[in-house]
Amino acid sequence: MQARLVLRLSIFMFLQYVIWGSWYVAMGSYLFNTLKFTGDQIGLAYGAFAVGAMISPFLTGLLADRWFATEKMIAVFNLIGAGLLFLLSRLTTFGAFYPVLIAYCALYVPTVSLGNSLSFHHLANAEKDFPRVKIWSAFGWIVAGQIVSLINAENNSQQFVLAAMISLALGIYSFTLPPTPPKNVGQKINVGQMLGVEALALFRRPSFAVFVLSAFLICIPLYFYFVMMATYLGQLGWTKIAAKMTVAQFSDMLFLALLPWFLRKIGYKKTLLLGMLAWFTRYFLMAYGNSPSAAGTAMLFAAIALHGICYDFLFITGQMYVDEQANERIRGAAQGLIAFVLWGVGAFVGTKLAGLVMDAHKLPQMIGAITHDWRGIWMIPALLAGGVLVLFAAAFRENGKKSE
Repeated sequence: MQARLVLRLSIFMFLQYVIWGSWYVAMGSYLFNTLKFTGDQIGLAYGAFAVGAMISPFLTGLLADRWFATEKMIAVFNLIGAGLLFLLSRLTTFGAFYPVLIAYCALYVPTVSLGNSLSFHHLANAEKDFPRVKIWSAFGWIVAGQIVSLINAENNSQQFVLAAMISLALGIYSFTLPPTPPKNVGQKINVGQMLGVEALALFRRPSFAVFVLSAFLICIPLYFYFVMMATYLGQLGWTKIAAKMTVAQFSDMLFLALLPWFLRKIGYKKTLLLGMLAWFTRYFLMAYGNSPSAAGTAMLFAAIALHGICYDFLFITGQMYVDEQANERIRGAAQGLIAFVLWGVGAFVGTKLAGLVMDAHKLPQMIGAITHDWRGIWMIPALLAGGVLVLFAAAFRENGKKSE
């Protein structure tokens, strides 16, 4: 019975990340090269996901926890999302595109947390089985990148059509997920609980406050990669970009498997520091790999391949650290608060700044296909990541004690 459940949830995770991977990687290239959006507008477009992350706690706390079954909510949100994705494929002005993208992200982001929560609720041994389920999200992202490149959709709206088709399929499939009724029917709505305000007590610990501040600050350079990488590689003459960038997901799977070993051997602080160092190294490689030469290409592939350390050693480790620090009563609130700060506020600031920096480094005259001072662009997040690394190394003190 559990084996069948694991299979059903794995299919769900796979489809969910095919949707996300279909448009998120290549959107910047499409907006810049085809729709001629400015860097600031592209940054705002990527920030729509952050807006969705900030809205998500209200939708999940208000609707899924009190009124609607989780699987039905996921299904309906994906069905509506399919329509919005198809509409995005037809919109060509920023004024029309941006609000529809925000509306879509406000519906999609809650399905990620709801899918995780539904899985944890039904898996008998979540610690063992959830990683087996979640790894299919990486496969979904890889397949999405391969398809986008196969149909040459990096610079056209077919990436949104593909996402719409998969969203429609996932919406229908989600009705077959295990019934998961709302758990807080009839309880009083508490906005503070939705946002994880109860977890603010953890900030009385200096190390926890340093961790959250550092994680927020590292989010700012992080989003330079997502906003500009596809555009950057396109200007260097790369083709099949979405497919080549799936090297990141193979790295993600490898280092996710290695993460428990690193935590046992070197602990939270050094693992987090490795994640921050990886971001600094990634941007340094991207700054000095800005040529179509074999050496430049090797540096850029190395930068992409660092993704597993960049993401897993920083954000997955961070989520585990928060889980360790919080007690059972505030564990959910703590994870909700961290998600709001990092994936909401931090992501919005990062994508907005990335867009502004992109505009500020536009070359007055085009050099071949190069329209931006990419070395100057990538050195900014490199220095930001280096600064956060120094701050965290100096100020954070590892403490295994849970909140009382």
